[in-house]
Amino acid sequence: MLTQLRQDHANMARMLHVLQLKQKALAAGERPNFKLVREVVDYILDYMEGFTVPLERICTERLRALAPESHELTERLSNDYQALRQRLLRLSNDIDMILMDAVVPMDRFAEDLRAYLDAHRGYLRDERELLFPLLRERFDDKELELLAAELPEGAAEQLLRLQEAYPELYAELREAAPEPTT
Repeated sequence: MLTQLRQDHANMARMLHVLQLKQKALAAGERPNFKLVREVVDYILDYMEGFTVPLERICTERLRALAPESHELTERLSNDYQALRQRLLRLSNDIDMILMDAVVPMDRFAEDLRAYLDAHRGYLRDERELLFPLLRERFDDKELELLAAELPEGAAEQLLRLQEAYPELYAELREAAPEPTT
């Protein structure tokens, strides 16, 4: 399970890297491939709902039972995650407007995208530096196996489905996104 969480972080860092490349293009006055930006945002939203949220809910509930002192941290991370989702939904709405040729100020969109990227990277850092050590400390192999068994049925298939649903994104990842350094 911890290996899966670390792999999720690496995958998300790659997604954020693709978005960062598009944000830099926007900030430089270029018009990026907004269909690809749409794919990345949709992928992240789908991934959050279908895989990350259930995984983190299961881990958090069990961690709170094993380490009540983790409540403040897990509550803050949960609130941060919900704020990330709201930022991403706003970006998604703006992308819809852009793709329908509505007037959306590109400088504001670029700034909103940058702010989202900064917030999401901060969230990943907090998980890596604060949450993961608690999980390693409190969960033994048997506990991790039990947690993995509690994942929603089809979680692994969900990831494969997402990969098949966003082929342009995966082509971009293969070409442009180096190994992340979050």
